[in-house]
Amino acid sequence: MQLLLLLLAFLLPSRAGAGEIIGGREARPHSHPYMAFLLTETPRGPSTCGGFLVREDFVMTAARCLGSPMRVILGAHNIRRRERTQQRISVLRAITHPGYNQQNNLNDIMLLQLENRARRNRFVRPVDLPQSMARLCAGAVCTVAGWGLVSLNRRTDTLRDVRLRVQRDQECNGRFDVYNGRRQICVGDKRQSSTTFRGDTGGPLVCNNVAQGIVSYGSVFGTPPAVFTRVARFLPWINRTMRRFQQRDQTETPLL
Repeated sequence: MQLLLLLLAFLLPSRAGAGEIIGGREARPHSHPYMAFLLTETPRGPSTCGGFLVREDFVMTAARCLGSPMRVILGAHNIRRRERTQQRISVLRAITHPGYNQQNNLNDIMLLQLENRARRNRFVRPVDLPQSMARLCAGAVCTVAGWGLVSLNRRTDTLRDVRLRVQRDQECNGRFDVYNGRRQICVGDKRQSSTTFRGDTGGPLVCNNVAQGIVSYGSVFGTPPAVFTRVARFLPWINRTMRRFQQRDQTETPLL
């Protein structure tokens, strides 16, 4: 079943919305050791998403990537190859934010507890989260990485990355009716072609080695800016959730 899911995920279209890198370049192999590639079964069929390792037993992604079953690939550069650096781990449980709204994509964040802890090495390593709820300033230059569409109809097998600039909230307020600057980040200069697109929803926006955002949604035409979930806003929920499920699993066996 897992092999069939893997094969089908590459044959069918990626999840709609923001996601892959347009205007980026192939990343130096394993330069983003926190990156995760997600294979998911949804009511509409197999789908793929991005994500990122935040602790040896937890991956963070977008709530809109929810499906069952789910499988995570860590340590990958080329997702079509069985690289020796890869760790493939099933998801024990998916925890979406209780306030996630499918209609406007608010609170688009999810934690995936892994069935087995990832082995930390130079190919697989968690990324830091913000230390406070302080806002990320407009003008900050950050990195986004992902697999999937590099144009409206062309995929890539290898991880790509791009540097994008954080924009003022007004740039997204005028473009997306449901944008919320307290919970979301506006990213990508509309005067440039670089942006995220289909195929990597759930990937991280990394600024100074800290995961500040999660790819959420953007233009269906792949033009910037795009909207990212603001990770800092959810720190209390993130810390509480990882602590709660770790403690629970020390005292009881989960029902699968």
